[in-house]
Amino acid sequence: MVNYVVGLDGGGTKTAVLVSDIKGNLLHTFHSGAINYNGESNENVESNLADIFAEITAQIGGLVHCGAICIGAAGVSNKAAEKALTQAVWNTGYLGPLIIAGDHEIALYGALGKPDGIILIAGTGSICYGKNASGETYRTGGFGYLIDDEGSGYAIGRDILAAVVRANDGRMGETVLTEMVFHSLSLSSIQEVIGFVYSKETNKRDIAAISPQLMLACAQQDLAALNIADKCSTELTKLVTPVAEKLGLGRGELALAGSILEKNEIIRSSFERKIKIAYPEITCVQPKNSAAYGAVMMALEILRKSHD
Repeated sequence: MVNYVVGLDGGGTKTAVLVSDIKGNLLHTFHSGAINYNGESNENVESNLADIFAEITAQIGGLVHCGAICIGAAGVSNKAAEKALTQAVWNTGYLGPLIIAGDHEIALYGALGKPDGIILIAGTGSICYGKNASGETYRTGGFGYLIDDEGSGYAIGRDILAAVVRANDGRMGETVLTEMVFHSLSLSSIQEVIGFVYSKETNKRDIAAISPQLMLACAQQDLAALNIADKCSTELTKLVTPVAEKLGLGRGELALAGSILEKNEIIRSSFERKIKIAYPEITCVQPKNSAAYGAVMMALEILRKSHD
């Protein structure tokens, strides 16, 4: 007898797992290892999925009682990654209804509590995704930090570091960001900052981790910081515009998610002002639920359709 569904949000370093009954009431939640092929080997993904389903079996019941599973993860637009993840699930013994979705898709469903609308995500990276009532979809951004991710934590961290080196060699005026960067990285010279930036040990998350300094510097009316914040809000507005235009979503709710939009009041307020000018009938809202719960909602939808 079917009595539960499963939603997984496969992040870069961990997976959020939600199990609900067939009415959407949560039965069990936990975190497990990553299932993202962008950063994990096939062996690790299969091992982590096996651990996830073992935990579900122990706490809720065998997979024979699972009505549907939805997995949201980055990189699944790559058909090879989608196929590999599907096979990894089958290898656990589960053979029921399954949907593999992009992490932005489950985030939209969770944020608005419905499959259509727009979500803007600005965390370590940045992406905007929309779906209209006709089922048409469009996304902007999300192409990675080497060529994209404008308006993200990484872009802010990179721009802060750029301001620091430019202030140091005289291309721009002094900025409080210099001392803030030294303090946050426990460094004391520009040479050490350069060493940090180009070290093989430094990754995009390390650069993004500098971004919280921006709001502190803006609070001191630092010109370099204010310019970075304005640039960030402009780039985030540019992400939304094509999605709204392509899908005819110039009115309704726009969910704002990710650490930059959730924690940086200056950037969020600036962005909301710019969106209101461009689209007076769009209302910016906080996500109603997590991306993992969005995956649960998609799993419930699959279950309903399988019974129709």
